Amino acid sequence: MLKIDNLANEVAGKPILKGLSLTINAGEIHAIMGPNGAGKSTLAYTLGGRPGYEVTGGSVDFEGADLLAMEPHERAAAGLFLGFQYPVEIPGVSNVQFLREALNAQRKSRGEAPLSGGEFLKLAKEKAGLLRMDMEMLKRPVNVGFSGGEKKRAEMVQMGILDPRLAILDETDSGLDIDALRICGEGINAIMRKPDKAVLLITHYQRLLDYVKPDFVHVLVGGRIVRSGGAELALELEENGYEAVAA
Repeated sequence: MLKIDNLANEVAGKPILKGLSLTINAGEIHAIMGPNGAGKSTLAYTLGGRPGYEVTGGSVDFEGADLLAMEPHERAAAGLFLGFQYPVEIPGVSNVQFLREALNAQRKSRGEAPLSGGEFLKLAKEKAGLLRMDMEMLKRPVNVGFSGGEKKRAEMVQMGILDPRLAILDETDSGLDIDALRICGEGINAIMRKPDKAVLLITHYQRLLDYVKPDFVHVLVGGRIVRSGGAELALELEENGYEAVAA
């Protein structure tokens, strides 16, 4: 599904990724772990197409297409979802309005008919239920006045509604208490653990991986993946730290 080959980039003229390679197949969940400044979020933003993240080498193939040649909205329409470490607030725009416009824009780009208001509300209620989020919350402006956990749950509802092929989740566990972490983990599993989908989890800690069991764990240090393994590698990282494992 995703093949990253020797990817390098710069942010504000500073090299961050320095030859990163990774292959993700449909049906797989991959976790990337690493210390602060290793390039984890930079990888997520580069794949999502965030401006200012200049690719200086390598290639990224997504479902047989050149991902780096696509605009951000084209990547989203192709089935790529990026979950942010700090979801933004959008005052004046309700979650329901935002999500319906986003979904129908993607459907239009794929040549599909838009959902009616009733059809959309039925879908939104179903996906909100997976994250135990009241529909009244989705009538409020996007993330305005939400707690950290509510922002992350709302973002997982968005993922459920957009139904991507590949979800890149950048520190979804950041700022979550124990209950919110479990609910988000269960939501990720319900939405994305399917044979035709894949997930790339970016995290510092083992705790999210207790709920979303990865097939592969990768250690990212200095802009490169320095070690890969199974789910047990995350436990080793938790016990010994990055320096010992990456040595």
